[in-house]
Amino acid sequence: MCGIAGIVQLTPGERADEARLKRMRDVLRHRGPDGEGFLVDGPVGLGHRRLAIVDVTGGQQPMANEDGTVWIVFNGEIYNHASLRPELEDRGHRYRSRSDTETILHLYEEEGERCVERLQGMFAFAVWDRARQRLLLARDRLGIKPLYYAVPSRELLFASEIKALVAAGVRPELDKAVLPEYLASGFVSGEATLFRGVRRLPPACTLTWSPGQELRPRRYWRLPAAGQEGGPALAERAREVRSRLAGAVRSHLMSDVPLGLFLSGGIDSSGLLALMAPMVKERVRTFAVGFSDREANELAYARLAAAAAGAEHREVVVSPEEFFQALPTLVWHEDEPIAFPSSVPLYFVSRLARDHVKVVLTGEGADELFLGYNRYRVTAWNERLGRPYWGAAPEALRATVRRLARGLPAPLRRYAVRSFLTLDPGPRGLFCENFAVFPQALRREVVADEGLLAAHDPYAHSLRCYEEGDGAALDRMSRADLQTYLVRLLMKQDTMSMAASIESRVPFLDHEFVEHVVSIPGRFKLRGWQTKAVLRTALRGLVPPAILSRRKMGFPVPVGRWLRGPFWPMVEELVLGPRARSRGLFDPAAVRRLAEAHRSGQAAHGDRLWLLLNLEVWHRVFVDGEGSAAVTRAA
Repeated sequence: MCGIAGIVQLTPGERADEARLKRMRDVLRHRGPDGEGFLVDGPVGLGHRRLAIVDVTGGQQPMANEDGTVWIVFNGEIYNHASLRPELEDRGHRYRSRSDTETILHLYEEEGERCVERLQGMFAFAVWDRARQRLLLARDRLGIKPLYYAVPSRELLFASEIKALVAAGVRPELDKAVLPEYLASGFVSGEATLFRGVRRLPPACTLTWSPGQELRPRRYWRLPAAGQEGGPALAERAREVRSRLAGAVRSHLMSDVPLGLFLSGGIDSSGLLALMAPMVKERVRTFAVGFSDREANELAYARLAAAAAGAEHREVVVSPEEFFQALPTLVWHEDEPIAFPSSVPLYFVSRLARDHVKVVLTGEGADELFLGYNRYRVTAWNERLGRPYWGAAPEALRATVRRLARGLPAPLRRYAVRSFLTLDPGPRGLFCENFAVFPQALRREVVADEGLLAAHDPYAHSLRCYEEGDGAALDRMSRADLQTYLVRLLMKQDTMSMAASIESRVPFLDHEFVEHVVSIPGRFKLRGWQTKAVLRTALRGLVPPAILSRRKMGFPVPVGRWLRGPFWPMVEELVLGPRARSRGLFDPAAVRRLAEAHRSGQAAHGDRLWLLLNLEVWHRVFVDGEGSAAVTRAA
């Protein structure tokens, strides 16, 4: 795990600026405290910070091939590099290290940009081919490793984190066009970012450049088609899932440094622990995090899973004060407003783990693959019951029912407005709008510029991913989430672990395992009200029954209650205060009504206040250039 950065001058005769390159590289020091390097070769500059995991004494970057004509900077791990090496040696390549970085180099020499199609792992890398005068940028299939770029003033800048682009001179400015999507989803999907002019290279894509040519993107992998109904029964499918998951875990144990596991007490991480424990010589080191609040504490289940596997277990408890104190620093690390409050405890458990190991496995990705979120159950239920209702009820009657539902007492209204009685059929209403942080009606209330709402569809990317898929609605929802929601979760996983200089790995997202699970029909994943059915069956006998049968908590963080109580002053300063109002993004009266309704307990707007608060913190850290301490003092 490392940090990469680079400059490419697009004007003939210009040379990459060494001083700017070093600034880009060094702002990423947290990603690689074990070493640094850079290369300036005419128009191209490559920078690297290293976290040494494989071939600790070798593997320095930028790395060159045998004759110095091809150079690489690489972030990630290639789990099949050892199996690729003999073939490359047979073709005449001479290795000077045991590093997976060198395998990418030699594979590129043989196969050019198509080398990515043979790599199994997580990666973001840049290859400078001096002989062909060609730069190749590449990102792994699922988007586990991040890569951002910008093209200001006839140059290409790229880096593992946006802050490195800012260090090179990119002006940090909000792209207002993405505001509707930020409010709807809590994050920005696709290629856009919150920064005007900064793009993210999409998962499963390469980007190439040569003098005199435009940047050329190419997508090299897509999720396979959904499997056909019929075929093997649940038990046989579960056996295959267990076998394949064990293989993915085994491959992800590749390391020359100590390795552990983030343990939440859910079935995903508990299953990884149970599979991992017999594969390693020593007791697995596990790490868990919780809050003192009872409803936000899963530590008892983590202890249960650790004891069952004989793990060496450690925990950290985060106080509300520590949570909010860390927020500005973690917004800086994440580059964009923190969509998920769980980012904060993830940082604290990463910091705990860093004192004992350098690599951790995590259960990220299982919910999207196996239909683990409650929204899948709700959507399936709404679709099943709504189909006859929408077909039989005329629009006038449905309009009357919607009006009556919104007038129900609060406990009943909460469920009615999320049901087929008030929702429109189709993925926009059932899947997107129903689970938006700010649904359309609230966006219209709070956004000051109505033109933004009219010009930009916040669900466009999700709906495109949904429509490009095949199979039943559940299969399409899973595919959409794998390409949108999961990519943001992976960014959280990457930045929060790297903030503590630790590498995180995600065995559930081994691309061959993903291809297999995607082909399993949704009815084997969601059976009645039971989520992850085939995974639960696969892990039976490995994971304690109490964990297999428990309801998913999803790492709840009681932000809403905290902001209603002792941390209300943060809302006053960062959401309702004069600096936040001066940005001109939101209608102050509408935001005040929303905040006061939450404070009084008339409504639950904690998630919405969280987004608004984080957006203001982001403005102060990046746009205003304030240090984290100044933001914390002001709040």
